[in-house]
Amino acid sequence: MKRREFVTASAAAAGTSLLGLDAMAETLAKRRLSPQDEINVGVIGVGSRGQYLMRLFLRIPDVRVTALCDVYEPRFAEGREITGEDTPVYRDYRQMLDAASDLDGVIVASPLSFHGEHMVTSLERGLHVYGEKAMGYTLDDCNAIVQATRDSGRLFQTGLQYRYAPWYREAIERIRTGEIGRVTHVYGYWHRNYNWRRPVPEPSLERLINWRLYKEFSGGLLAELGSHQIDVANWIFDEVPTSVIGTGAITFYHDGRETCDNVQAVFTYPSGGTHVFSSIIGNHNVGYQLNIYGTGGSVKLTLEDGSFYYEPARANSAVPQELIERGVHTSATLSTSGDMPYRGPGLPIEIPDGQAGNPNFLAVASFVESVRNGTRPFADEQVGWNSAVTVALGNEAIRGKRYVEFADHIGTGE
Repeated sequence: MKRREFVTASAAAAGTSLLGLDAMAETLAKRRLSPQDEINVGVIGVGSRGQYLMRLFLRIPDVRVTALCDVYEPRFAEGREITGEDTPVYRDYRQMLDAASDLDGVIVASPLSFHGEHMVTSLERGLHVYGEKAMGYTLDDCNAIVQATRDSGRLFQTGLQYRYAPWYREAIERIRTGEIGRVTHVYGYWHRNYNWRRPVPEPSLERLINWRLYKEFSGGLLAELGSHQIDVANWIFDEVPTSVIGTGAITFYHDGRETCDNVQAVFTYPSGGTHVFSSIIGNHNVGYQLNIYGTGGSVKLTLEDGSFYYEPARANSAVPQELIERGVHTSATLSTSGDMPYRGPGLPIEIPDGQAGNPNFLAVASFVESVRNGTRPFADEQVGWNSAVTVALGNEAIRGKRYVEFADHIGTGE
């Protein structure tokens, strides 16, 4: 796929206003619709994420989850606790797609390495797809999902829910007006103190239950966590990287896992911008942050809120000699412009009452509205492709601890 396709975005989706998104979600949660507006959804992958998404979909009137598919039988009882005891269950997703003729769409929440197969087949069967991130495990997977979406005429939405977070949307709208000047750097952190393991009832189920720890199924921290911040960096710069350098290791948990428990990657963009990403699961310090630095200020975004900080005018006054003599400062360390702007609480992003909400629910509600109205999702297949391919090439850099040029893998667009 060529670079100009890589950066294509839907003008209609980009035009969705913050107010319109939240008003739509509120309306969906309250109104009752006519029978022909009823939407039936199947689920491929009924693990923790699939179950969470099911609950969100079922909060919307006239949405039903009518079929469940998983290869691990205990998931059926867990899923039926959410959807009802009579919900049909399947161990093979193809059998579900054959038998459940009433489906309008599917949620794909299976392990990453199966996304390509599950999503492409569902689209080819004429179903809309809400697909968990990352969109695909390989470049071929990502290309196939985009092609299947466009060939089928169905809708695809990637589970990049921070595209729907009101404080993210407000921040990026303001950044694009020039409020913090030209953005030069994005620093993303997702640090946890959690080994990412789940209990396993017997050893034979280790890879099935703890699939995120094994390269056969998982893109590791860069895919499972970093894809969100990578997507936001692509959104901010309104382009995708030209290169990445990465590294990673198993430093904390020497327990047989294959995916790194800490990764670091530096992405360079055509405009000269840089995104530095770090994820650690052996220390919670810093937590989740996305820091956006511009020539006139900065923005800090978290999982719950965001704040703006503004740079004071640059000053080039001489360093007071008494400070140098006391060893307090040298000319290289003194800030001559007063207090540092990142100290203190900053100016919080204010979201009017009634417009805030859970980004996961807002994303799901937006998908349902897109299916009903035929409108293109904001986090559509192109947005998903952009993020997933950036993740895939970032992982290539991390695996080889090397520098990777995107043009060597996706073309230049010429």
